[in-house]
Amino acid sequence: MIDRATTRTRNNDHQSTEKEKDMTDKTLFKPYTLGSLTLSNRVVLAPLTRNRAGAGFVPGELAATYYSQRASAGLLISEATQISQQGQGYQDTPGIYTQAQIDGWRQVTDAVHAKGGRIFLQLWHVGRVSHVDLQENGAAPVAPSAIQAGTKTFVNNGFTDVSAPRALELDELPGIVNDFRQAAANAVAAGFDGVEIHGANGYLLDQFLRDAANVRTDAYGGSVENRARLVLEVARAVVNEIGAERTGIRISPVSPANGVSSSDPQAQFDYLVEQLDALGLVYLHVVEGATGGPRDVAPFDYDALRKRFKNTYIANNGYDLALAAARLNEGKADLFAFGRPFIANPDLVERLKTGAPLADFNPATLYGGGAEGYTDHPTLAEASAQ
Repeated sequence: MIDRATTRTRNNDHQSTEKEKDMTDKTLFKPYTLGSLTLSNRVVLAPLTRNRAGAGFVPGELAATYYSQRASAGLLISEATQISQQGQGYQDTPGIYTQAQIDGWRQVTDAVHAKGGRIFLQLWHVGRVSHVDLQENGAAPVAPSAIQAGTKTFVNNGFTDVSAPRALELDELPGIVNDFRQAAANAVAAGFDGVEIHGANGYLLDQFLRDAANVRTDAYGGSVENRARLVLEVARAVVNEIGAERTGIRISPVSPANGVSSSDPQAQFDYLVEQLDALGLVYLHVVEGATGGPRDVAPFDYDALRKRFKNTYIANNGYDLALAAARLNEGKADLFAFGRPFIANPDLVERLKTGAPLADFNPATLYGGGAEGYTDHPTLAEASAQ
């Protein structure tokens, strides 16, 4: 026989838990202060490569539509955008190093701002994750060391092995730093609210951080401090150009994306984050686990990074409403990045808020093409009106 008092207690506990969960969920949808910006909520559009730039690697009207459709996110982070031709690794990805590209991105930022959104541009140099067909005069891609990545790239309308890279000369590194600095200035000229330095997913800056990709014996290789040197020089240059309140960075401490690995990720990234904090960057965007894969791919203490960084911590990888609400309630993160769920759900914030079902995307339309699978996903309101 079940005791009625026990039943009432259980019911009250359940109601209390549901109430607490409801309150926690709702805090995800309240405004948040990021530097000098007020975000409408804590949901972030993660960078998503879609390979739809036009001639001259210029984002067009489709991109303006795509981003404005998702402007209800508290913060939008653009697809990775190369800082130079040398920095390109995939076909039809946009750049931010010509006036035409700046003008193209201005259409995007105007469209997002017209809907009350906030948007940062992700600054990208792919390093060794490239192909000779994308490089000027068919040159070899560059890397910290002449070690070919065990990965593929999207070029000539298909996936193929990346090309063998050459090691960057010491006197070339200031030019890389300057390209990031100039790209940040160009982003501000294009109307972006700030920039995110791409230091994740096995691209150039991450390659310098990882000792399996970086076997240099000069000031940029060997020790934890040396391997972090280029990342910190880039961050300092961008901060000096556009201000710390407009500068964020993305890292992926244990992600094996694009064939990188590290023998000492905790020591490497604890040090890096301490130094980034000293520069006052507005946010730290962390891919927790394998990019687009298991969160527990390797042991790592993300709370250690959180403790070392006083400004905003953006958590990324495999988040849904329940996990985001739990991590927020625990004080483990401030903002939460959602990637693929945003592809087929331009109104993802509303769907999360109301508990509405999420639509699925078509994998065949992820990379390249036109409006199909890009700007033709209906919102809940549009779907109900059909």
